[in-house]
Amino acid sequence: MASRNGAGQRRAQLEDAKAEARRWVERLGGQVVNLTGTTTAAKQALADASERYTAAGSQMDQATTVEQCKLVTKTAMEGLYYVRAARIAMDMDPGPELPVDPDAARAGAVTENRRVAVEGHHYAASPDASQGTPYYYPGGRVAGRSVPRGWYSEPWWRPALVAGVWGVGSMLVFSTMFAGMAGIASADAWAAGYDAGAADAGAGDAGGDAGDAGGDYGGGDAGGDYGGGDYGGGDFGGGDFGGGDFGGGMDFF
Repeated sequence: MASRNGAGQRRAQLEDAKAEARRWVERLGGQVVNLTGTTTAAKQALADASERYTAAGSQMDQATTVEQCKLVTKTAMEGLYYVRAARIAMDMDPGPELPVDPDAARAGAVTENRRVAVEGHHYAASPDASQGTPYYYPGGRVAGRSVPRGWYSEPWWRPALVAGVWGVGSMLVFSTMFAGMAGIASADAWAAGYDAGAADAGAGDAGGDAGDAGGDYGGGDAGGDYGGGDYGGGDFGGGDFGGGDFGGGMDFF
């Protein structure tokens, strides 16, 4: 009797988790379908949101556990961050507040306009969307390291996202772009996988796997984080939309 009751409870929990995940996926889908970008930045943010919607739908189709359903919710939630950014870029009401991603909060945010040159290549970062900064990132962890929330001239985190490790020059890009910016990790802390203040506090959990700085400034959870396209294998049994961290350990529950 106890085992039957336990199985029934697990089924009920799974159904509740599926319903919650579907609610967020449908909310994202409604935004993606009904919004049309009117600026370059808004169009790019909505394209990223659409990408998350596709990913969340594929994950939903394969979800058979409560944890997998939570990952679906996380994917859909990031899509909604991009939608919110697109709405702001078009001077629209951003809509209701979304749950805060702890990793995004720890990563900090771009608070001032920056234009820098690194080895002859120019980068820009801004708290606001513009023709020169059309690529948004909602903040979080990519391959074991923080990427601050903001608008950028290009998705400089994308190579690490795809490869699962940061390249040799990534520390120089980070240190040059964010030097002295409040609330963002120092270059040395970032290279070690720490968020701002984490090193002084004994690193804490540093976002889970942050202390693993292997390879060419590679991340500890390579292939796990998401934020722009590839979802490395794991809980969803391979393919393009596998498990991992889905945003560096976002936790809305």
